[in-house]
Amino acid sequence: MASPSDPTSDAGAPRPAGTEPQGASAAETLGALANAGWQIALTAGVAAIALGVVVLVWPKETLQVIGVFFGIYLLLVGAFQLAAAFGAHVPAHLRALHFLAGAVSVLLGLICFRGTLQSILLLALWIGFGWLLRGIMVTATAVSAPAMPARGWMVFSGIIGMLAGMVLIVAPFASIAALTLVTGIMAIVLGVVEVFHAIRMRVEVGRLLPGTAPKRRPLFHHTPHPQH
Repeated sequence: MASPSDPTSDAGAPRPAGTEPQGASAAETLGALANAGWQIALTAGVAAIALGVVVLVWPKETLQVIGVFFGIYLLLVGAFQLAAAFGAHVPAHLRALHFLAGAVSVLLGLICFRGTLQSILLLALWIGFGWLLRGIMVTATAVSAPAMPARGWMVFSGIIGMLAGMVLIVAPFASIAALTLVTGIMAIVLGVVEVFHAIRMRVEVGRLLPGTAPKRRPLFHHTPHPQH
């Protein structure tokens, strides 16, 4: 007679319904997450490749669309800054600055809708001044902090940022066209890498999850003789 503490006493007893082992549910959850992960990566990779192809095939039209979105962005930023200028949380000495920045942003946004050349010029100058200021700040920070790790790399990246900003400011149209082509090429490269990564994830999911590996059939089937 098996004792109540004997672990083998109910080994052959059937499990009640709804009491599956926790390992199975965890494996199913992991499998669902892994499947969603590689599908999202594949979708993002295909979208990046499509975007890169569109940029390379229609660079002028792409710049027009980007210019429109840039104008909308400036209008939204200006509207928020104008609204913040009249907010109760803004100090009195900063309201004039918020109002001036919002008005300039709205004006630049309206200029973007006047034509493609205006929007491209403003976009190039916007990016150029942003890169220039960032390069100056990074370089100054690295020079003033001798104990900073990777100081040489920060100085190099800051100088490159300043040079790129200067080129965009001096020659905005040619620079923004070259930047568009580089963006299209980079989008295609990143998309191909993402698709390859998604395929590798799909293969790994099939190897790791239980029950997903295909079962091999034996080459020779043993059939019992009728006399046996």
